[in-house]
Amino acid sequence: AALRRTDVILEVGPGTGNLTVKMLEKVKKVIACEIDPRLVGELQKRVQGTCLANKLEIKVGDILKTDLPFFDACVANLPYQISSPFVFKLLLHRPFFRCAILMFQREFALRLVAKPGSKLYCRLSINTQLLARVDHLMKVGKNNFRPPPKVESSVVRIEPKNPPPPINFQEWDGLVRIAFVRKNKTLSAAFKSSAVEQLLDRNYRIHCSLHNTVKKIQTVLKNTGYSEKRARSMDIDDFIRLLHGFNSEGIHFS
Repeated sequence: AALRRTDVILEVGPGTGNLTVKMLEKVKKVIACEIDPRLVGELQKRVQGTCLANKLEIKVGDILKTDLPFFDACVANLPYQISSPFVFKLLLHRPFFRCAILMFQREFALRLVAKPGSKLYCRLSINTQLLARVDHLMKVGKNNFRPPPKVESSVVRIEPKNPPPPINFQEWDGLVRIAFVRKNKTLSAAFKSSAVEQLLDRNYRIHCSLHNTVKKIQTVLKNTGYSEKRARSMDIDDFIRLLHGFNSEGIHFS
């Protein structure tokens, strides 16, 4: 994490504070967010009466329902069940932070860094990589934990792109969601589903019949050259070009 003496660190799920104490020795402040009041008590007891106590701020509650404070870096052994929503809460947070060093379940970590064409490449991969640089740092075997969990883990570094790409993220995610519902299908087939047609017809600015919308969708796919492409092999630039093609014809996804 390359922590600095002037850093404010966000830690989610500090537990009894093994990582927290190590960080408190190196930084200006740690803001620890914990949902379990019993663990909060353990953490408070651990630093009570020490010179570290005044550098620790504890927020009690569900991090997904809490407004994130200002911080320079996020370092956490995250509760795995909140991995996906927390990553996007982080990436849409302003002001920008320097980086996040997070431990995830191995498969989730590999999906974050997956490239076009790989089996694990999915909506999570492309959305994360649109907003950040993501690196897999190291594997952590289950025997490093007590008691050992059933899954392997990995540590990942996430560095937000600053400035972010000039894209409406809601629109972007609407397009990517459709493309990845059946990522092995051609886009032409994916966009023929009646639910997709109805959604885009509702969003279509110019009043026209559903038939015209269907034709327009297929025309955009053909004109941009993506009609026979499959989401699994498309990269960020491909989706930016496709979104621009739809938007320029008045077709929107949010």
